[in-house]
Amino acid sequence: MNAALIWIILPMLGGIAVLFFVRGRSSAWIGGSLAALLSVIALIIPIDRALLLGSISFKISPSIQVLGRSFILNTADGPLVGLIYGVASIWFFGSERSGKAHRFVSLGLMVISLLTASIAVEPFLFAALLLEMAAMLVVPLLVPLDQKPGRGVIRFLIFQTMAMPFILFSGWMLAGVEVSPGDIGLTTQAGTMLGLGFAFLFAIFPLYSWIPLLSEETNPYATGFLLWALPTFTVIFGLGFLDRYGWLRTSGQLAAAIQIAGVLMTASAGIFASTQNHIGRMLGYGAIAETGLFLIAMGLRSAQALDTTFLLLLPRGVEFAVWSLGLNLLVQSRPSLRFGDVKGIARQYPLACTAIIFAHLSVTGLPTLAGFPPRLALLHILSSQSVMLSFWVFLGMLGLLTGAIRTLAVFVMAEEDTPWNWSESPIESGMLVLGVLALFMLGMLPQVLQPLVVRLPLIFEHLIQ
Repeated sequence: MNAALIWIILPMLGGIAVLFFVRGRSSAWIGGSLAALLSVIALIIPIDRALLLGSISFKISPSIQVLGRSFILNTADGPLVGLIYGVASIWFFGSERSGKAHRFVSLGLMVISLLTASIAVEPFLFAALLLEMAAMLVVPLLVPLDQKPGRGVIRFLIFQTMAMPFILFSGWMLAGVEVSPGDIGLTTQAGTMLGLGFAFLFAIFPLYSWIPLLSEETNPYATGFLLWALPTFTVIFGLGFLDRYGWLRTSGQLAAAIQIAGVLMTASAGIFASTQNHIGRMLGYGAIAETGLFLIAMGLRSAQALDTTFLLLLPRGVEFAVWSLGLNLLVQSRPSLRFGDVKGIARQYPLACTAIIFAHLSVTGLPTLAGFPPRLALLHILSSQSVMLSFWVFLGMLGLLTGAIRTLAVFVMAEEDTPWNWSESPIESGMLVLGVLALFMLGMLPQVLQPLVVRLPLIFEHLIQ
């Protein structure tokens, strides 16, 4: 039994099987159950450790060779893989009510398989190619076969593709930096190339213009899945660079640049969100602000930087799954998600609107919700290093809060004689209620995440020192 076969090949084959042999909404339950099973296996069965089951001894071996490349998932990777497939199962189960379960689950399993491979591949620079393959596979998930891709999809694919040559070329140059660390010119060139590559991957300001466009043009549920999955694995990829190259870890200038880029993203996203008149674009700006927080955490010159990064990572999947599902229910009954089209819709979809608002408030860091503990930890560390940067982060969160309040006002702005209806089905209602309860549980009982927060940083042996 091999780890790569279980968490890379099996979900890829599962996605292909769903695409060709499964029809209808049953694909959501098949995909969700497969992802949940893979999550449980990753969390309870250690990799590369012999286990005795009665008289049978078995072990999940950590590596496999494919086309001359190694794919390695060791014991430390188990919690991360379990988390990824656990959150993915939430998205797959939720797709049952999205109206696009068959294509979403099949392509979603393939995307998660490729992204998991990006964690495991050695040499690790090939992760950039796997991320590009996943980005290309996301396009048919976003655009129906009978439609032309919009500006947001095209710009997304262009920017993701432009990142690849910069990262691959910088990897070649970084090998030279390790041999000649005193060569300032080579170090500067390698750092510049790497920075440009990750600027496109992370969609750093002003390269994030495709995100609000995508949120407006495409299905909210598919967009939310993209905005959860790709940034999550890009963060892991970026941390891998910092872990492997000592001069990157110890560079104060690089840490400052990462922090400034993150603050700029968070502050600008919050300001733009406060002026939006489209609730789909609000989702996009919320994702931009959270990615900015990731960058700030990665740039913290503190022993808690890695813990804070993973603490931010954990609630993201739940927040965007709840937010996207609520938006998807609204868009099925309205021509668009502009304020004028959703005015007073809370009387028709009360649970969907409630879920959207609570997910939005969680991203702003409202107390008792899932986003509050990681933002409190981040601001506590950041304020001890720079009060000015903390102010701009707070301003961004305030802008997101303003957007949430404006959205709530539009939702309840109905005529007095408008009757209340319960348009959500029992399954939709159950999913939304469970999602909102999860947001409150993660906000009020953050200690439930402690086992994962402790184990996840072990992936990076140098960063934890």
